[in-house]
Amino acid sequence: MEFRTPRNATRRVHVADVAVGGGAPVSVQSMTNVPMVDGPDGPWLDVEGNLAQIERLAKAGCEIVRVAIPNRASIARFGQVALQSPLPVVADVHFDYQIAMGACHEHAAGLRINPGNIGSMEKVDAVIDAAGEAGIPIRIGVNAGSLEDSLAERDDLTQAEKLAISAQGFVDHFYERDFSDIVVSAKAHDVMTTVNAYRSLSQSMPEVPLHIGVTEAGGVLQGTIKSAAGLGMLLAEGIGDTMRVSLTADPVEEVAVAFGILSAVDVRRCKPEIISCPTCSRCQVDLIPIAEEVTRRLANLNKPLKVAVMGCVVNGPGEARYADVGVACGRDEGLLFARGEKLRRVPADAIVDELLALIETM
Repeated sequence: MEFRTPRNATRRVHVADVAVGGGAPVSVQSMTNVPMVDGPDGPWLDVEGNLAQIERLAKAGCEIVRVAIPNRASIARFGQVALQSPLPVVADVHFDYQIAMGACHEHAAGLRINPGNIGSMEKVDAVIDAAGEAGIPIRIGVNAGSLEDSLAERDDLTQAEKLAISAQGFVDHFYERDFSDIVVSAKAHDVMTTVNAYRSLSQSMPEVPLHIGVTEAGGVLQGTIKSAAGLGMLLAEGIGDTMRVSLTADPVEEVAVAFGILSAVDVRRCKPEIISCPTCSRCQVDLIPIAEEVTRRLANLNKPLKVAVMGCVVNGPGEARYADVGVACGRDEGLLFARGEKLRRVPADAIVDELLALIETM
């Protein structure tokens, strides 16, 4: 694992054994999206379905997972998930403060609440006390779609300013309650609103770890574009201690995109980076399926390798000098190389297997 771009100096918080802030690597989160199942008195949390999805997320490299607790009947079932999960499980709670308090006693590694919709500040205080007794952190999560009415109705503020003011007010209240084991998020679906809100928070509360994300970003294509643009800017500026890419898709997709963004802005490298050309008329092998197959087979490899899959002699030799391993293709064959050294030629139909075998030795 490598992480290079300097981070803002925030306080360190622990979500079970995962450090957030304080110079720790930017951690990758996701959230399960398993529908509820029928219980004896109505729908409740699907324990088996959530655990199966969490196993897949863990295999993809996810480090913290969030699970929504939709009703009080699901509190104990959340505890079953949290107790058996290979990842720290954060309880996501809206509206009902007693659910949040219950999660504190059911193995939650942390809470995510929006204090603005959890009820009165007395109820927020009850949640703070419960989290303090359990020794778990709270993420104060404010969203553009659920701001307090007093802020949402103001015309003299931008949406980013409203988000920052809302978050700051809640942080101040938590400090007044002598609770500082917090992480803050301030998300919107609009990229620049999100970016400007986090920029403001990083200046007004530089000690607080920030969970960054563009909420409701859309499907895989649009959501990846919006998240890469927004989170890439923030990460390059040293802002962000943990992150989630929100996609209307299989949550496993979120993890892959998040690690891709971290790698692209040179913040954290722990998975392969594929360097492949877009192809042109000089390419004399069918490069696209080769690159796709290499990408697919390396998806779960946790090695920070640069893997070049190049189609012709124009850029292939040059990329060979900078990649850890790769192939430069010619007519119906490929030249394997490792760390700038030419190794051997292989036929086109053996390129993927030979390249993967070489990577296994590294």
